[in-house]
Amino acid sequence: MKAIRVHENGGPEVLKVEEIPQPTPKAGEALVAVEAIGLNFIEIYFRRGWYKAALPFTPGSECAGTVVSVGEGVADIVPGNRVATVAAAGSYAKLAIVPAVRLVPLPEAVTSRQGAAALLQGMTAHYLATSVYPVKLGDTCLIHAAAGGVGLLLCQIAKKLGARVIGTVSTREKAALAKEAGADEVVLYTEKDFAAEVKSATGGRGVKVVYDSVGSATFEKGLDVLAPRGMMALYGQSSGPVSSFDPQVLNAKGSLFLTRPSLFHYVATREELLRRAGDLFAWIRDGSLKLRVGAEFPLENAAAAHLALEGRKTTGKVLLIP
Repeated sequence: MKAIRVHENGGPEVLKVEEIPQPTPKAGEALVAVEAIGLNFIEIYFRRGWYKAALPFTPGSECAGTVVSVGEGVADIVPGNRVATVAAAGSYAKLAIVPAVRLVPLPEAVTSRQGAAALLQGMTAHYLATSVYPVKLGDTCLIHAAAGGVGLLLCQIAKKLGARVIGTVSTREKAALAKEAGADEVVLYTEKDFAAEVKSATGGRGVKVVYDSVGSATFEKGLDVLAPRGMMALYGQSSGPVSSFDPQVLNAKGSLFLTRPSLFHYVATREELLRRAGDLFAWIRDGSLKLRVGAEFPLENAAAAHLALEGRKTTGKVLLIP
């Protein structure tokens, strides 16, 4: 079968199209015919070697498609089921092995493309706004990369929960998208100092929470815009990892909280996985959560997709189509 393989860490050019043997599901696993693949920054981290994986490997964990076969002991998933997952063992492929307990059934009204576009980034936005810092009516939050895949969904969910949303983006086109997603104010960080703008917008009080997927370029100034006892939710590092720092800084800036969460700790049980996915799919069906697929690339053009995502040339979700 066709798959993307990485034999060495590096730039997008290390993503190679290869023919590899078709996998067979073991006990507790399912084999899924992949119809759409969600592209995420974590695959760039693994490709670069920031996150470690044994070489060679097939990137990706998010996909949607149809179950082809199941291994021994799988009872509630059967061939023909339409499913999505964030736990595939290499989703950049025509077929992917997935632990059956990590598969989410797709409702009839949700397409494979929507499933692949919504699941990882949507559940990330969900756990950030409902669990890491549960947004409530009257809170003001700062969302970096507000026109990105997570950012657009997080803006919508935070507004749904009653927050005032300030977003940061790099272009006027992205500012319009963030506004459309519910951001009350948007700062073009390429033109203005976002810390000064946030302080001005909040009358110097700062925000209750900063949702930061950017990392090194925004982290220190993000701490400066938090209100006393505010929360820095650092959930990504698209600009590079944050340098080591003295925790006393959190005290000096107002007894701040810092967390570095991961989605997989917030969908650790099947019950939590299905609850978060169920909320997302219900909001998609009733129209209160809008998905934006900013670009689609054929699977064999995975390198071009990575280049576009890293170069901030995309908005919303990027999909690979086998």
